[in-house]
Amino acid sequence: MRKLVLAISMLALVGSAAFADPVQDRQALMKERGKLAGQLSKVVKGEEDFDATAVLTTLKALQANAERFDAEKLFPAGSDKGDTTAAPKIWEDMAGFKATEDKLLTNVKAAVASPPTDVDALKAQLNTIGGDCGTCHQSYRIKKG
Repeated sequence: MRKLVLAISMLALVGSAAFADPVQDRQALMKERGKLAGQLSKVVKGEEDFDATAVLTTLKALQANAERFDAEKLFPAGSDKGDTTAAPKIWEDMAGFKATEDKLLTNVKAAVASPPTDVDALKAQLNTIGGDCGTCHQSYRIKKG
């Protein structure tokens, strides 16, 4: 009986994943990304003390988040409708959109590979990463009004 319940549970999980909502999925990914960047920003602003281990842990989580980004799954054709701030330019310039995300991933990986040793180093890295986020938001996101 236990195996049957487990099998049914696994099928339900797989089934729900197959019908995942790309808009909700990308919004969840971006909210997580924003939360992680916000944690780093608090350190840069002096709202939290610099802790090299905690900063590296957050950078690694940011890298994992960026590695989960899959433009085809998160932004399939037709997912520009509904409760989304994704700009039409995403689908018009998918190559440029992907390149922008690739640049972010490259810069986050560089930050993880060479972790900051103080607040000034973190600030420099966060400025680069934040610039990548800003570039994407300027080009590929509809501003909420």
